[in-house]
Amino acid sequence: MKARIVYASMTGNDEDMADILEEDLQDYGFDVETSDVGFTDASDYLESDLCIFVTYTYGEGAMTDELADFYDELKELDLTGKYFAVMGSGDKTYGEHFCENVFDYEKAFKACGAKEITKPVTIENAPDDAAIDLIDQVAEEMNDQLNG
Repeated sequence: MKARIVYASMTGNDEDMADILEEDLQDYGFDVETSDVGFTDASDYLESDLCIFVTYTYGEGAMTDELADFYDELKELDLTGKYFAVMGSGDKTYGEHFCENVFDYEKAFKACGAKEITKPVTIENAPDDAAIDLIDQVAEEMNDQLNG
């Protein structure tokens, strides 16, 4: 089972999340490729069974240029037959905009025909022990559904 994790990280929190998930999935036997959004084409997802996007939400939900460009590329793809998951970090001081980009990407993947394998994972700031446990649980869910 081939998984592609693409992450966008301004502070390192989302890169940490991607690394944790990559290690978990590799432990389950997935062939995982992880890359920074700035060095990745959305079409790279076409080569994978499981498409994962890990993103931050900046301020009041506005996408940075790199996020918007990737988002626009993603919306052009047909990901029918593929599974997806989204996760990311945010700051709860932004209230209703907390992790808004995570949900924007969830909608984009659904519009591309991909099937959601797990609910979006949102954490505040850096992954603490509880967030790491949540990422571990999500990886187990992905494995159970795809390799079960």
